Amino acid sequence: MYAELPDSLVTANTTKILFLILDGLGGLAIDEFGGTELQVACCPHLDSLATQASCGLMTPIAPGITPGSGPGHFGVFGYDPVKTNIGRGVQEAAGIGFSLKGSDVAARFNFATVDREGRVIDRRAGRISTEENIRLCNLMRQAIHLGGVEVFIEPVKEHRGVVVFRGEGLSGEVEDTDPQKEGLKPLDPVAAVPEAARTAALAREFIDQARIVLADEPRANMLLFRGFAKNTGFPSMKERFGLNAVAIATYPMYKGIAQLLSMSVIPDLKNFEEEVEALKKYYDQYDFFFVHFKYTDSRGEDGNFPEKVKAIESVDALLPEILSLPFDVVVVSGDHSTPAKMASHSWHELPVLLRASNCRVDTVTRFDELSCIHGSLGRFLSKDLMSLALAHAGRLEKFGA
Repeated sequence: MYAELPDSLVTANTTKILFLILDGLGGLAIDEFGGTELQVACCPHLDSLATQASCGLMTPIAPGITPGSGPGHFGVFGYDPVKTNIGRGVQEAAGIGFSLKGSDVAARFNFATVDREGRVIDRRAGRISTEENIRLCNLMRQAIHLGGVEVFIEPVKEHRGVVVFRGEGLSGEVEDTDPQKEGLKPLDPVAAVPEAARTAALAREFIDQARIVLADEPRANMLLFRGFAKNTGFPSMKERFGLNAVAIATYPMYKGIAQLLSMSVIPDLKNFEEEVEALKKYYDQYDFFFVHFKYTDSRGEDGNFPEKVKAIESVDALLPEILSLPFDVVVVSGDHSTPAKMASHSWHELPVLLRASNCRVDTVTRFDELSCIHGSLGRFLSKDLMSLALAHAGRLEKFGA
C-alpha cells in the first residue's frame, strides 16, 4: 500500500533536510491589494532564497481537488494522500498525546455558534480561547453519558476538541456533521456503511446531550463533528526514508500527523519564535526537520488578506535565523492554498522552492505563485516532493543498471 520507488533506493548519510511549511500558503490576487498575499508581502529573504533555488508549483492531491490539512501534510511527507487519508479525529488525538486503542473511534469537533433556528452563524464560535474550551469540555464531561461505551472529551486548542468513543463494535465510517458553510443547519451523523449505524447513533445522542449543556452559552452553543476514524497505523519516516525526523509545531493537529509517522515532537511551543529557537537547540539531534507555521492558513480562512500578508512577513523576518543553520536541503512551501479571497482551502497549486548545492538554479527572483510557474521544478504532485528532497540530499541510489 505504501511502497513507492524511492523507498527501495534510500541510502543513509548525514545530510540534513529542512521543510518549512507555511500552512495554507497559496493565495489569489485581489485587485484592491494589487496581487496575491505572497506578491503583496515584503519578503526580501524568501525572494533572495528563491534566487538560489529550484522553484516550481506543487499540486497537493490532484488537479482540481481541494485538500484538507491532513492529506496536504501526508503528501508533503511523501505518503500518497489518497491512500493514507485518515480522519482528523485520529490526528487531533495523537497531537494531544491521547493514547488510542485499536477499537477506539475518535472525532474532531469545533465549538460553533448557531442561531435560534439552529443555523450555523459561526463555525468556530469566534475562535474562543483554549481556557474557555477547557471549561466547556469539563461541563460536558460532567453531564454527557452514553450507554455501552466510554466517552472521552478532550480540549485541543482554541475552538477545537476531540471526542473518543471506546467500546466494541464501533466504526469510524460516519459522515461529518459540519456543513462547511455558515447559514446552514448542522448535518446529522450518518453511517457511511451499515456497520457504523451504532456509532452514528451514539454520535447523534452525544450531540443531543451537548446541545442541552451548551444551550445558554453566548457563542459556543453547538458542536460540529469532523473526521470520525480509527487509527490504522502508518510506516514511519525512519522505515521508509531512513530519516531521524522531528516536528516543530505549535498546533496539536500537526504534531499529531507527525506522531502518526513516528516523528519526534518538540512539546510546549507557543509561537513561531519559540519554534525557531527549538530548531537551533535540536539541530544536532536530527536530520529531518518539519517546521510548521499556522497563521497563513487561519488568516486566509478568516478572509483577512492584510493579516495573511503580515503572517507571511513575520516568517520572512525570522528566515535569516533559520538559514544560519547549515542545512543541506531547504524546502519552503505549504500543504495547500487558503486564499483570503475565498476564505477557505482551495485546489490551487502551491509555490515551492528547493535550495541545495546541487539544485538547478533557475531564473525565478521572487517567491510567489506566478513567478514560480517559470521555475525549473515545473509542476508536480506533493507526494513527489520528498523524493526530490532525498535526491538533492544524496539519499537516493541510482535506479537500475
